[in-house]
Amino acid sequence: MKRTPLYDEHERLGGRMVDFAGWALPLQYTSITKEHLAVREAVGLFDVSHMGEFFVRGPEALAFLRWATLNDPARLKLGRAQYSMLPNDRGGVVDDIYVYRTGELEYLVVVNAANVAKDWAHLNRLVEGYDAELEDASDAWALMALQGPRAEATLQTLTDTELSGVRKNATLTLEVAGVPARIARTGYTGEDGFEIFTAPEDAPAVWRALTEAGATPAGLGARDTLRLEAGFPLYGHELTDATNPRCTPLAWVIKDKPYFGREALEAAACDERLVGLVMERGIPREGYPILAGGAPAGRVTSGTQSPVLKKGIALGWVRADLAEEGTELAVEVRGRALPARVVRPPFVPLGKK
Repeated sequence: MKRTPLYDEHERLGGRMVDFAGWALPLQYTSITKEHLAVREAVGLFDVSHMGEFFVRGPEALAFLRWATLNDPARLKLGRAQYSMLPNDRGGVVDDIYVYRTGELEYLVVVNAANVAKDWAHLNRLVEGYDAELEDASDAWALMALQGPRAEATLQTLTDTELSGVRKNATLTLEVAGVPARIARTGYTGEDGFEIFTAPEDAPAVWRALTEAGATPAGLGARDTLRLEAGFPLYGHELTDATNPRCTPLAWVIKDKPYFGREALEAAACDERLVGLVMERGIPREGYPILAGGAPAGRVTSGTQSPVLKKGIALGWVRADLAEEGTELAVEVRGRALPARVVRPPFVPLGKK
């Protein structure tokens, strides 16, 4: 397994290491629930250095990204970022991504770790004919996510740059704990927070400074339960090469402009829709059947016991005629059909900036 620049920190803290997309990363340090609640109530710190980073530069960098992505990077002013997706030509999604405008003719694209090679090949095919260059800078960065209602106060103790005016989806360069860094007011937990890019060799010192300032180290387990409470998708589960984003609550990301694969994406029918489910009893898990009147009607793509609600929550695909909020369904849990209700995510109130 590959190791992030923070591997020794995880070992020092007693992290339970697991294989995630070929990377050795901590599942948890203490307990998933404790780490989850630390993020919801105070501040937690994640190692997300496994994510991929591509730079797109050149006179036609914007034109290329407008063609390659579903959202519209033309709306980005310098120092702003947006959630987006890479469509394929079959009505599905190559990956969901974040795009940052880091220069007049430069953009940073952050992609999922499991999709780095696939995304790199896909973008290199699409860039032909554009006056733009791609750089895979994945190994040049470490990335940490500081998340929770105390994220700003915690980070402020380590930088002279005033953070109160940094808006959601803003990105800028500054110093953190005495080293150069890029921060973005973004994250994957539903809470306020910052993602912090540093040189790999600087990451351990920044990590230690943040934990000494009060951030609770958190692992992949809490990252997953937090994103699920927020209703955020995980590529390979809610989104795949075969799932149409038009049929999800994320359809807002699709902007009316030319983009790769538009004809296929618009032609596909939404026979199923991605919905949220809440259960008073039982814990839904990926792959569990969703039932309507005792008959198969869909499948769970992600599920857990919500540490905040103390109820079962899930995302899943169901027949389009069953996707209306409030529809009563069931999830088959270990051979038992347990009641489930369709809701509109997020499942819990989210932090605001």
